[in-house]
Amino acid sequence: MKTNERILAIETSCDETAVAIIENGRNLLANVVASQIESHKRFGGVVPEIASRHHIEQITITIEEALEQASMTIDDIDAIAVTEGPGLVGALLVGVNAAKSLAFAKQKPLVGVHHIAGHIYANRLEKEFEFPLLSLVVSGGHTELILMKEHGSFEVIGETRDDAAGEAYDKVARTLKLPYPGGPEIDKLAQEGEVTIDFPRAWLEDGSYDFSFSGLKSAVINKLHNARQKNEHLKPEDVAASFQESVVDVLSTKTFQAAQEHQVKQVIVAGGVAANKGLRKALEEKFTGGEIDLLIPPLSLCTDNAAMIAAAGTVAYQQGHRAGWDLNANPSLNLEHYAARSKS
Repeated sequence: MKTNERILAIETSCDETAVAIIENGRNLLANVVASQIESHKRFGGVVPEIASRHHIEQITITIEEALEQASMTIDDIDAIAVTEGPGLVGALLVGVNAAKSLAFAKQKPLVGVHHIAGHIYANRLEKEFEFPLLSLVVSGGHTELILMKEHGSFEVIGETRDDAAGEAYDKVARTLKLPYPGGPEIDKLAQEGEVTIDFPRAWLEDGSYDFSFSGLKSAVINKLHNARQKNEHLKPEDVAASFQESVVDVLSTKTFQAAQEHQVKQVIVAGGVAANKGLRKALEEKFTGGEIDLLIPPLSLCTDNAAMIAAAGTVAYQQGHRAGWDLNANPSLNLEHYAARSKS
């Protein structure tokens, strides 16, 4: 195996145009992110068509900036990795086609990467993995518990049955008339409030590590609507604190129980909601002082970025996985199917 492998990765699954370069799987040489938040803020969420147009405008610029940041040319790169799914199909296509064009023009190996695998591998940029490990993936579109027994192996042992945690955050934030993106705003507001409302927690049947946040979301929205109809005043910061307490209680408790049952060596947190202060504190309280190592990535690696795709792409590349020129965007790519395909 060649040493000093350098992987250039492209991530365009949603509203961040990102390019990164990693050496040896963990040494970050460049990490460029062009955010679109300001463009989507006035709509209260991501508009797919606008996201795709921005990606087209930014993709070449971000690639050039990443190469400049790393002080190298494309000839110094060993392989091109790209997010193939899941995500917004139009946005994904921009990144996939850019990666294919670059790889074809320079005859570089092409590696397709699952977006969630990327979020998980963001943690490896901070510390080497120890298997078996458990990953709690929490974002706007995903809430999952994933067991990994080795590199490139992903077993989903728990997932949301309805709304993802991040989705519930955004919808509650909208009802509270907080600006987009709502998740960080709820978290910030919760730090100022007190838990004064006993919102429901969906534990589901015994033994299940699945999640459900639809009922909680509806309970919060109904509570706010009923209060407004009765001209009752609810402190927004207390609503935020009470809502967040319910979410992080379920997430941290189920993660701890699953980690104990599967006797893992590490628990890692991945996805945009990993930046949530309330969740970080709850998990630290659960795992501090125990034998299980807790890894939570720095804030810069929680949200979508290409460094995580490069980290996951390096492992796939080292395991011999290559994508053909027929690689396409797959907006509903299943993580376990992706892992099985990679092993075939």
